[in-house]
Amino acid sequence: MSKTKVRDMTKGSPMKLLLLFSLPVLLGNVFQQLYNMVDTIIVGRYLGYQALAAVGTTGSLNFLVLGFANGLTSGFSVMVAQRFGAKDEAGLKKAEASAVTLCAGFTVALTVLSLFTARPLLTLIHTPEDIIGDAVIYISIIYAGIAATIMYNLLACLLRAVGDSRSPLYFLMISSLLNIVLDIVLIRYGGLGVAGAALATVISQLVSGLLCLLYIRRKYPILHLSKEDFKVPVSMYRRHLNIGLPMAFQFCITAIGTVVVQGALNLFGTEKIAAFTAASKAEQLVTQPAVTFGVAMATYSGQNLGAGKTDRIKEGVAKCTVLTLTCAVISMIILFLFGTPLTKLFMTAEEMDAAVLDEILSAAQMYLRQAALFFPFLNMIFVYRNVLQGIGRSFMPLMGGVFELMTRMAASYILPGVLGFRGICLAGPLAWVSAAVPLGIAYYYLRRRNFFLLSEGK
Repeated sequence: MSKTKVRDMTKGSPMKLLLLFSLPVLLGNVFQQLYNMVDTIIVGRYLGYQALAAVGTTGSLNFLVLGFANGLTSGFSVMVAQRFGAKDEAGLKKAEASAVTLCAGFTVALTVLSLFTARPLLTLIHTPEDIIGDAVIYISIIYAGIAATIMYNLLACLLRAVGDSRSPLYFLMISSLLNIVLDIVLIRYGGLGVAGAALATVISQLVSGLLCLLYIRRKYPILHLSKEDFKVPVSMYRRHLNIGLPMAFQFCITAIGTVVVQGALNLFGTEKIAAFTAASKAEQLVTQPAVTFGVAMATYSGQNLGAGKTDRIKEGVAKCTVLTLTCAVISMIILFLFGTPLTKLFMTAEEMDAAVLDEILSAAQMYLRQAALFFPFLNMIFVYRNVLQGIGRSFMPLMGGVFELMTRMAASYILPGVLGFRGICLAGPLAWVSAAVPLGIAYYYLRRRNFFLLSEGK
């Protein structure tokens, strides 16, 4: 089937398979978070906390667009994983070809729309005047590079769909190191400011995508496409969109919630934005194991659904639950013990007013300790959401996102007036609870009704 060994997750120990598949993905995600942290550290240390806040205030808008793109590419790879599990090579190639076509169209639309709406949205969320200029420059360059992001995400998802989680890791490591080098060159020596940070991100993302493409061409004949493969029935495009769009909108809905939170946060000033940005980077780093197990569950459940092995999916969810809750406890401990030192990495203390530094560190500590208490709910979102998406049931994860959005919006409008900045810190954790509970209920309800067969329309 292929020159390179692919991982068939339809047989063998579920726990072992999940761990073996997840380890490379985890290393890749952690490495990506580390280089994102380094990227932010370089901005904060070389350009100051105002530049850090400028980059940070674009995070929700960045997630709004790139999260939508990530949801699409993840959704478009579900059918590839299912056809791989069913040993249907012809069907796999047609699923891949139609995914490529759809991604090309969405790339053009997203790039144009995001570039035109960047400044108006930053104004809408009350971005402070002292940082909005840098924020517009940074996010516009990131948006101009959407094609590179979609290219890497799609190719990485295709490799994972056939069980290869290692190769995307290697290419991500290379691009991450490149990004750090480019950051230093473009910011410190090139004098490009936040534009240099954005250019470094886009260039490194493009390199990782090209490396994935070259590797697929050399090692994976099963993923090689011909003109005949692009002769795809309309029903296959419809099937892709039925899976991919709900996943994309789920990301988008979550992102809208973060935009609302960002708008409420921006009213507290540049120092609080800088604290929230630094703390968020630390939080994202320690929660990567849960994200990774979610990725593994999507591929695992998709392959086993294609093979008709529904009992293995149930067993896999049980094993993954144990793994992800264990990770939640470890993540809590790390943030309670090392949250403040992690935050300090983003600051140049000797060049900052002591009162400003204390305000930033205190606000960051408040955010991290409150968020950590809710990690079990966050981690279970990744389990339930990804298994449902992996078997093609994307509507329920979408509704989980709707609950999450409603909670974020309500918390952002109500809690700051009552609790101040602490209310902003609680908006995300409360949203995790509101999403995790219905997703868990949906999973167990459909499981009792043999939902795996229903997913295939049987």
